[in-house]
Amino acid sequence: MKSSAVLAVAVVVAFCTLGMTGCSQSKPTKVILATTTSTEDSGLLHYLLPTFDKQFNHNTKTIAVGTGEALKMGERGDADVVLVHALAAEEAFVKAGFGLERVQVMYNDFIVIGPPADPAGIKGDKSAVDAFKRIAAAGAAGKTVFVSRGDASGTNAAEIKIWAEARIDPKEQSWYVVTGQGMGETLTIANQKNAYTLSDRATYVTRQGTIQSVILVQGDPALYNLYGVEVVNPAKHPGIKLNTTGAGDFVQFLTSKQGQELIGAYKVKGVVLFHPNAKGETRGMGSGK
Repeated sequence: MKSSAVLAVAVVVAFCTLGMTGCSQSKPTKVILATTTSTEDSGLLHYLLPTFDKQFNHNTKTIAVGTGEALKMGERGDADVVLVHALAAEEAFVKAGFGLERVQVMYNDFIVIGPPADPAGIKGDKSAVDAFKRIAAAGAAGKTVFVSRGDASGTNAAEIKIWAEARIDPKEQSWYVVTGQGMGETLTIANQKNAYTLSDRATYVTRQGTIQSVILVQGDPALYNLYGVEVVNPAKHPGIKLNTTGAGDFVQFLTSKQGQELIGAYKVKGVVLFHPNAKGETRGMGSGK
């Protein structure tokens, strides 16, 4: 009996050492992720986070807002890590010292959607700028409406850039409606108004079947949508206990072979929504870290 008891204890110790039972595993740490509505609404994070949390022993809390607000959360120290899609804003965030490094993770694309009747006649247009010019002309003629998120998100920034390239200022125009809402809500409003809008493909695909809006313009290189991830710089927030280790774990997971394969394998209705493009596994701690 004594030898059996010793053997049983030895087996338990061996299992704990291998991490197979979690007997010696510490309590999961909380990681606060500030991200965009597209990664949340598309279901991508619901797909990725259980694997990440289990593998790295974390409990990730996701706060999905527009890119602008997500970066502000990082600036305030309200998040440990940021996953967004606005290259210029991300680079400015890092340059100002709020993020340790911008790490490339994946991309998808924007699409111009609108009513099947297409009163602006933009269907099949290869240029987003030309399509926006047609929409503005149709709007001025009282034929249509364009719905904008107007929330400083990455999608909103891309839309503003296209209007600028078209040399059109839509603000204060009767045909230009600002929702101040996320992509899902904006798609619903655009559908209700038989209006045009700019959407990321991921959110649109997840809403297909619940709205009548259709894809009218796609494939223009100006519509490519790059996503980056940044660890929030703890030196900017000495009075806040940021989970920098957990943030680094998240970057490492996304850029690892496993993470990149998971991103590329994620589909909704048979459509790949995000394409991995990390340049190699990293913890995103900047040069020399």
